[in-house]
Amino acid sequence: MYKKILVAVENSEADRTILEHIQPLARLTGARLLLVHVADGWAARYFNELNLRESEEMQEDRAYLGRLRGELQEHGFEVEALLRMGDPAKEICQVAEEQAVDLIAMATHGHHGVSDVIHGQTVDHVRHKMRMPVLLLRAKGM
Repeated sequence: MYKKILVAVENSEADRTILEHIQPLARLTGARLLLVHVADGWAARYFNELNLRESEEMQEDRAYLGRLRGELQEHGFEVEALLRMGDPAKEICQVAEEQAVDLIAMATHGHHGVSDVIHGQTVDHVRHKMRMPVLLLRAKGM
């Protein structure tokens, strides 16, 4: 069923919701996990164009991905971790296509009104653009 699952993480508590849910599914199907975080600060968005050094935030994101990867590997999962830079929605879609994933898994925050316009753009773009299944879970406590 699923061979490779892209799990979009944002370096927040919301990640635990999607990771807790996706592990049994990955174990059941024998899927590999691809953790993807997109750094989207100013330095990340212009990293290549301006030949910038990694910001402290990007270094922290890379370390976070490494910790998550290690935790999941300790639980027996085959895991890759990828840090991308730029617009989160576009990068997640691009990685999903490049890596030929079978499922995209993301946590949502359940925002409403103006907050949804600001924070819901990534989820909205991914769910409308991609042809493979997209699993969305509302983050606990949100």
